[in-house]
Amino acid sequence: MKKWLGLLIVAMFGFCAIDSFADDQAAVSAAKMAAESQPVPVPQGDAAQAPAVAPAAAVKAPINFGDYRSSTLTTKAWTALSENDIESVLAYTNKCISLYAAQASKMQAGLKDYAAGSNAEIFKYWALNDVATSYYIQGEAYRAANMKDEAKEAYTKLIRDYSFGQTWDVKGWFWKPAEAAKEKLDMLAAGVSWDFGDYSSSQLVQKAWAGLAANDLKAVEAYANKTVELYAGKAKDMQASLKEYPWESKEKTMSYWALNDVGTALFVLGEAYQNAGKKDDATKAYKRVINEFFYAQCWDPGGWFWKPSEAAQQKLGELDNV
Repeated sequence: MKKWLGLLIVAMFGFCAIDSFADDQAAVSAAKMAAESQPVPVPQGDAAQAPAVAPAAAVKAPINFGDYRSSTLTTKAWTALSENDIESVLAYTNKCISLYAAQASKMQAGLKDYAAGSNAEIFKYWALNDVATSYYIQGEAYRAANMKDEAKEAYTKLIRDYSFGQTWDVKGWFWKPAEAAKEKLDMLAAGVSWDFGDYSSSQLVQKAWAGLAANDLKAVEAYANKTVELYAGKAKDMQASLKEYPWESKEKTMSYWALNDVGTALFVLGEAYQNAGKKDDATKAYKRVINEFFYAQCWDPGGWFWKPSEAAQQKLGELDNV
């Protein structure tokens, strides 16, 4: 009896192993099909030569190109940039450039301005978008490493050859890496070290708060004004869609991210001006919060929202009494 029971157990494990092996093979096949669904161009012209930046000789961690899609490679490059891993940044961006630069150049040549229309229309220029983004990420990695000449080379290559590329922000909009690269070149030339990070409104506002805490007016101006420059249009659309403060849930309120961050940025700017004794500038910033972004709300780490427009009204009262 024990012998038969033992044989039964062995048979069951055998079937499980076979089933697991079949699942693994199916997963591998699916991955291969996904990779093959996007054609991989043969490098030509500039792409066949060494990219603007030479690959690093060694990497900190094993490089995994995944399905070799341009979007996969740029996503991995962004992650490496956030981890300050320049070797991995170069590995992923150079792979994207070597595979897709030829297609990107064709897309660039077919445009006379930035692609417009629906998101789907802009996504049609996927190679151009991702190659442009790769050069921008390279520039950022080199700039963070204080390798100014290499950063300038990457930014310049982007502006010269892939100027109509656009980068998708996970919050639901496109930004223009060539314009950001021009800004970074100006900053390098002027010796200014403002770091706009990934240009997200949340990161810019956090940096503005940090500047306020450090009593650094120039930093607050840089980050708050950049927030307004990039997101005021979206914020105004959100403001126009409301007739009262969103209140249903934290998630609902957070969905008005552009409105919240622009209103908050202007409030922080007003406070910085007020602290610096610049009454007129402070008044102007506070009034913009009230007049243009009234329904903005700001999340407090303590776990609640407060209203920048109400705080701005209180600040204006303080200025009137000065």
